[in-house]
Amino acid sequence: MIMSEVKELKKQKAFSTIVLVQIAMCSAIMAVCSWISIPLTVPVTLQTFAIFFAVYFLGGRNGTISVLIYILLGAVGVPVFAGFKGGIGALLGTTGGYIIGFIFSALVFWLFEKLFGRKLWAEIVSMVLGLLVCYAFGTAWFMIVYAGTKGPITLATALGWCVFPFIIPDIAKIALALGLGKTLRKVIKL
Repeated sequence: MIMSEVKELKKQKAFSTIVLVQIAMCSAIMAVCSWISIPLTVPVTLQTFAIFFAVYFLGGRNGTISVLIYILLGAVGVPVFAGFKGGIGALLGTTGGYIIGFIFSALVFWLFEKLFGRKLWAEIVSMVLGLLVCYAFGTAWFMIVYAGTKGPITLATALGWCVFPFIIPDIAKIALALGLGKTLRKVIKL
């Protein structure tokens, strides 16, 4: 019994220094990508690229940890969000639901990775589904906060402001994350 537990512990991947640095670097990439921004109702940034790059490059578990670190940094006030914003106020604002939705995107990727392994079709499907989950959570959040501050808004209007303009750019960002992530995984041999 003890020997089987020891073998199981050896099988589990510990966080090596290299893995911790990779997680931190991906969190930093998320911050830099959020600063590259076109200010609209919901800013156009490269955050989506960075989120999907992190989960693809690091894998579901470590990518999710990287996303959590990024969001926690922003929550404590480090200006890592679009427009150099940080703090709980940024998360509780109209666009905060999309930032929190990134956690769900990462979790969807991790779930698919657990269920299907690192198959390209599963990674693509998980990223698209993760994006849809982020859109759904973020849009619901946007509508609630917007209604509380400025008045009710229809779902069609919210989708027109917050989702439809982003679909094609976000699909392109997923493709870029897959391409760059795949290349770097080969070079770094993850």
